[in-house]
Amino acid sequence: MEHTNRQLMWHGMFLFLIGLLTGFAEQHFANIRMGLAAHLEGVMNGIFLLALGAAWNEVRLSPRPKAIAYWTGLYGTYVNWLATTLAAAFGTAALSPITGVGHHGQSWQEALVTVGFVSVGIAIIASSLFVLWGLRTKAIARAH
Repeated sequence: MEHTNRQLMWHGMFLFLIGLLTGFAEQHFANIRMGLAAHLEGVMNGIFLLALGAAWNEVRLSPRPKAIAYWTGLYGTYVNWLATTLAAAFGTAALSPITGVGHHGQSWQEALVTVGFVSVGIAIIASSLFVLWGLRTKAIARAH
């Protein structure tokens, strides 16, 4: 996975841009508050990927766990933006007790958004745990 740090930074800037563009569409979503959340998810997840890319060369993991950290990080950040954007467009309340107040989508829409948010939670936690493990002091000592 050569140049992975640059790939993460590219995806970070791309997701950041998607988040900015989502901000222009906020007023057109069925749930405007969730549209704002989608805008912020794109921007914040983009910044997360930029930071991950900047730290990536310091993550000391064997190839398979490092690949899992990479792919779950990308999946979690993009799908977080997508699930939030779908929730805004559908007007769902799935797993969104604050931004979903007064809204309710069709049952398949609620289920889709729920699966999206649950999978994002699992992916981002997994990625964070792998990266944290790869940044521990003992990992640095072993690498040198």
